[in-house]
Amino acid sequence: MPVICAIIPARMASSRFPGKPLEKILGLSMIEHVRRRVGRCRMMDRVIVATCDQVIYDEVTRHGGQAVMTADTHVRCTERVEEAAQSMAVDIVVNVQGDMPLVRPEMLETLVAPLLADPELPCTDLMSPIRLESEFLSRNVVKVVCNRKGHALYYSRQPIPDPGIGKAGFGAPFKQLGVIAFRKKFLEHFVRLPATPLEISESVDMMRPVEHGFPVLMVSTDYPVTGVDTPQDLIQAETLMREDQLFPEYRTLHG
Repeated sequence: MPVICAIIPARMASSRFPGKPLEKILGLSMIEHVRRRVGRCRMMDRVIVATCDQVIYDEVTRHGGQAVMTADTHVRCTERVEEAAQSMAVDIVVNVQGDMPLVRPEMLETLVAPLLADPELPCTDLMSPIRLESEFLSRNVVKVVCNRKGHALYYSRQPIPDPGIGKAGFGAPFKQLGVIAFRKKFLEHFVRLPATPLEISESVDMMRPVEHGFPVLMVSTDYPVTGVDTPQDLIQAETLMREDQLFPEYRTLHG
């Protein structure tokens, strides 16, 4: 079986919500929620937090988790993940954003499965249907459209596809969740590719392989995952966490 490692990039200097990795949700920091939930996935051989901030490193390690320090010069989180993975003997690297406190193990299994089934596939990216108009219109939510093979055609912070076109059979629009699986060799290649105009314009990492012509297979999940981009999102995440069935399983764990 391939060796699979989940790497969670996190930094304090978020432009929209500085310091959010250490914000508490029902008494536990957001980064610890993410790390512990990812650790519940049996597919993961290792779970590592990659950060350029000592306070995040200290938070993770004091709870018994593994963390590595990375450079503070990375423009893209994928580059931070690749740096952390360089010295690891792994086959597949799963990038799980550190602002997804409601991520579920089942999502990671769904994401990795196509890579296990198709050795030629370089990467997979998780998406879910958009149910709320506010999400569809929000620039904090990255929308994605796919071709008939399920490969990403375009990512945008603008509302795509056009709602009028949706009436012609497109169905619900989809959002990128920020959970991406790479073959390690492709991840190494990814960071050596030149940044692309649309990647920079949209501020979306995965536009880079799309613009360079690599297939990015989008994998859909129906789990209601909330990314935390603003203080208001944090309130919503806490509300959902109160009803979350996974939380009691890891609330008091160490390590």
